[in-house]
Amino acid sequence: MDQPSAIDAFGALAHDTRLEIFRLLVQRGPTGTPAMEVGRLLDIKPSTLSGHLATLKRAGLVSTERHHREIQYAPRFDAVNGLVRFLLKDCCGGDASACAGIGLPD
Repeated sequence: MDQPSAIDAFGALAHDTRLEIFRLLVQRGPTGTPAMEVGRLLDIKPSTLSGHLATLKRAGLVSTERHHREIQYAPRFDAVNGLVRFLLKDCCGGDASACAGIGLPD
């Protein structure tokens, strides 16, 4: 991931509602969640939700797939991994052992 893409991703996540939406999508997994379900679970009006989902999609953090009349939104884990790799590039001056404690929480 390059710096402009990372800035777009961070900008998209730098809003409490969008971060909440993205975290919900990550919890629900790669199969996706219908937009209406996201709105219902988070109590977000459809017009507001649409704008937030569009921002996350433009930043490359979510993908969409149409199922009949509903659009499913799913997190793009490859984009998240790219963002983490961007942040940790050259971590600890290249000393991998110094970065051993970095990882996902248990």
